[in-house]
Amino acid sequence: MILNRNVSRLEAFSDAIFGFAATLLVVSLDPPASYAALIANVRGFAAFGVSFAWLVLLWVAHNAYFRRYEIEDATVIVLNSIFLFVVVFYVYPLRYAANTAMAFFFGGTLGVGVERLAPSELATMFALFGAGWTAALGCIALLHLHAARRRDALGLDELGAFDAVTAARHYFGYALVGLVSIALALGEVGVTVGAPGWVYGLMGPISWWNGAARARARAALAPGDLLVAHG
Repeated sequence: MILNRNVSRLEAFSDAIFGFAATLLVVSLDPPASYAALIANVRGFAAFGVSFAWLVLLWVAHNAYFRRYEIEDATVIVLNSIFLFVVVFYVYPLRYAANTAMAFFFGGTLGVGVERLAPSELATMFALFGAGWTAALGCIALLHLHAARRRDALGLDELGAFDAVTAARHYFGYALVGLVSIALALGEVGVTVGAPGWVYGLMGPISWWNGAARARARAALAPGDLLVAHG
């Protein structure tokens, strides 16, 4: 159940950091000094959109947690701080990776200002992107796991704790995909065709498998109830 309450100072601070991260995405667009530069920025809008969408996904996951669980102990503060640090660090690798992807798919039409990278350089880019993704989603997973462990303090019943573990598994699955991407990148496996990037498509099947498996287990605990969806 999503709580309807006032925003805490920790949430307000977190939203400010997300706003700062979004600002960094915009700042990375050079102000156009000519018509050619203006057109180049317009072509770069697609990469900006992809970067912004991934940032929003992280915000949605973060917001869903704090709307659902009213807890701000030391563990939450530490994990949230690590998460926010990663988000800010993540901005430039995220934008560069998005721009490189646009260049890969559309060439000079949408990919702007990306030099041709050697396989080892592509591997480093994918590894940096994967490290940020894994760390951020790992923090979200650990926050949900912490909520399950603090079920008594949060007043969670058996189903509430079950749903918290389900969410933790959901985000651990996403983090695992990031680790697989890093392994492929560091091993330079298929980096020239974007294999470390394509692997993120596994998030869909993993999410479906976790949801289906946990729904069956939850049905045994509370027949007729629906599994809580996760942001």
